[in-house]
This record gives sequence, C-alpha cells and structure tokens, in this order.
Amino acid sequence: MAATFTPQNRTLISPATLSRRKGKIIYWTVLSVILVVFTLVFVGPLYWMVTGGFKSAQEVVANPPTLFPKNPQASNYSTAWSELQLARLLFNTLYYAFGALAFQLVFDVTAAYAISKLRPVLGKLILGGMLATLMIPSAVLIVPQYMTVLDLPVLHFNLIGTPWAIWLPTVANGFNIFLLKRFFDSIPEDLMHAAAIDGAGPLRTLWSIVLPMSRPILGVVSIFAVVNVWKDFLWPMLVEPDPKNQPINIGINSLSQGVPQNILIAALAISAVPTLLIFLLFQRNIMSGLTAGSLKG
Repeated sequence: MAATFTPQNRTLISPATLSRRKGKIIYWTVLSVILVVFTLVFVGPLYWMVTGGFKSAQEVVANPPTLFPKNPQASNYSTAWSELQLARLLFNTLYYAFGALAFQLVFDVTAAYAISKLRPVLGKLILGGMLATLMIPSAVLIVPQYMTVLDLPVLHFNLIGTPWAIWLPTVANGFNIFLLKRFFDSIPEDLMHAAAIDGAGPLRTLWSIVLPMSRPILGVVSIFAVVNVWKDFLWPMLVEPDPKNQPINIGINSLSQGVPQNILIAALAISAVPTLLIFLLFQRNIMSGLTAGSLKG
C-alpha cells in the first residue's frame, strides 16, 4: 500500500520548534512585542488626539506633555461642535461623499462590466491605461484638473465653488474599476449565456444578474469612495473657497483662526469618528470584498 503524503503549510517557525518550551517562549515574546509596538504606532496618535480634546489650553501645550488629562473638560467637545459649526461641515462632507459615490457606482460599474463581459476591441489597452494612471502621483494632476474645472472643455463652464468640481475628478477611479473588473471576471459565463438565451440584453443582465451577485465588492467600492472624499484636503481647498460649503477637514482649517488649541483638537477628534465607525462596522465586508474575486469557480 503506497504511503500518502500530506503537504503542510510552510511557516517561519517549524512545528518542531514550537513544540519545545524554549521555542514557545521566544515565539510568544516576539509576537507580543510586535503587537504592542504596532498597536502603539497606530492607536497612539488617536489616543493623543482624543485625550487632547479633554485637556485645558495650557495643558495641551505643556512640556513635557501629560499622558492623562489632569482635569478632564468634556465641554471642549460641545464648544468645538458649536464654535466650528461641525454640524454644517459634516452635512457638507456627507453631501460631497455620497454624491461622489453615486457617480462612481454608475460609471465605474458600467466601465468594469463592459471591459469584463462585453470585451470591446481595445478593452485590455483601455484597462492598462486606467491602471497606468495609478502610477502618477496625485499632486502632479492638481494643475491640469484645476484648469479643467476652471474652464470645462467644450461647455466652457466654471465649476469652481460648485459640488461638480469635487465630484467629477472622482468619477473615473482606476483602482475601483480594476477591483470591479476582477470580481466580474469571477462570475461564470454560463449565467451570462443563460441570460442571453432568455432574451436579456447587456443592461438587463447587469441589473438582474451581475449587480445582485456583486454586493460584497460594491460595498468595498462604496466605502473607498466615501473615505477618499472624506479624507481629501488639498483639492477641496482649491475648488471650494466658501467656508460655509467646505467639507469638514477644510472647514475646520478655515474656521480655526483664534480658536484655542484644545478646542481645535476636540474638533479633529469629532471629525475622525465617522471614518472610524465605517471601518469598525464594515471591516469584514472590506476584507471579504477584496478577496471575493481572487479565485474563480
């Protein structure tokens, strides 16, 4: 009877080493140190921002800094909310973010679907051109984008000070199109052929078959679209000069003149809450969506 061989996954440390007491101690010690260091690196600035919002103006600038607020002042957050008009700024940010999301879902989904399933003649070349744009630093594109929204080609509209100046540059996102295309590639062609036999056209197939199966990746693209607009600073500052209509990052910067530093830190902590909640609530969806189209079958 032939002996069977069961392959095992290779690891940095062999199971034989981990079975020894000394190997276990070294392994868990190194792992614990790495986890603690990375936790401090990522969580430390967030903790410093949240606790800084509870400190007095003198304690914030004290040297050496204090690890905990001596006399926590929760009123700093309510003061920041009212003085910096955070409710209005949050509404502006949501308006810009979900407007950009709507345009991205329409154009990026149809572009990825066309490249993946309709297979145009120059589809691979077009996809390669989209991916090539990811190699260009975003700062290099600031000037041509600004000249474009300042005088929209053909129509000759000035979009400065309008939501379109923020929405239009986000529409064609090469990374999101690539993610969607990868997922659409994993959808079996038999379903597409069956839909065609039943008389469904390309748009009907997209709406009735492809989109219901693509909820994981659509969730990921939606999160990316919202977060990208939420965290953007330079572009909204250039195209939206009115502080009343600016998103929260720019609005805090514009309205921070004469505001104490502890109040400003409290406002920054409030502005970070929505994106943190998005990540904590949808982290499983993000990971599952990113790996959903990695394997076919």
